[in-house]
Amino acid sequence: MRKPHLRGRGPDLPVLDQVTQYDFEPGYVVFTQPAPKRLRVKATDEVIADTTEGLILFESDHLPVYYFPCRSVRMELFERSDHHTFCPYKGKASYYSLKGRNEGYTNIMWRYEAPVPACPAIGGYVSFYWNRVDHWYEEDEEIFVHARDPYRRVDCLPSSRRVQVFLEGEEIADSVNGVFLFETGQPTRYYLPTEDVRQEFLHPSDRATQCPYKGQAAYFHARIGDTTHKNILWTYPDPIAEAVRVKGLYCFANEFVDRILVGGVEQPRPMTGFSHGYS
Repeated sequence: MRKPHLRGRGPDLPVLDQVTQYDFEPGYVVFTQPAPKRLRVKATDEVIADTTEGLILFESDHLPVYYFPCRSVRMELFERSDHHTFCPYKGKASYYSLKGRNEGYTNIMWRYEAPVPACPAIGGYVSFYWNRVDHWYEEDEEIFVHARDPYRRVDCLPSSRRVQVFLEGEEIADSVNGVFLFETGQPTRYYLPTEDVRQEFLHPSDRATQCPYKGQAAYFHARIGDTTHKNILWTYPDPIAEAVRVKGLYCFANEFVDRILVGGVEQPRPMTGFSHGYS
């Protein structure tokens, strides 16, 4: 059964939580659907996979994964390794490395040649470790981190509702000119103009992250008195087109500030995957 705080990491379709696909773990699901976009993968400056007939595989508690028909992959560039893994939901996976390349390109591709009976028919497909190849593209746009989930939507809506952010007893932001970002399966994020945030508490961080739905984020620490809250605020200096309304605005991590009031109503502190291992 999917853990509630991880449901945003798969298709946000609660009905799937009730599907019995695997007798040994009711509620766990694996399914595929066509991915009609042109998908490409590059490694060592070569296109190693190129298809318009890919699949996107969804699995409980996992991020979506693109699978490529074997015929769309330059199999002559690969050699099978002696590495194997076993997944009870998909079967035995064989791994492949790029021929004549360094260890950075070892076991970068896998295939379930004989999937278990409850698994979708992926025997004729392969997939790649996202961070072991160099570039991924949907059509002509490079994408980052993981496959974009078609069941996840991002809406950036201007709002005049007053947003107040408190940390260590200080009101560190107060705005009626924010942009509220609604992302499927995630808490609402409140992006605020820089002039509505108390800059004297902020100090740049060297942390940077990437999001397939928004782009690359830069971070700030907040220092109040002797206490430093690391990476508690982020901004997207140059977001992708779908999130352009939050360009240059500041967003505080709902999970770690003391309080956020929206229209005078205190918002509950969410528990998300972002809450775990964050620093």
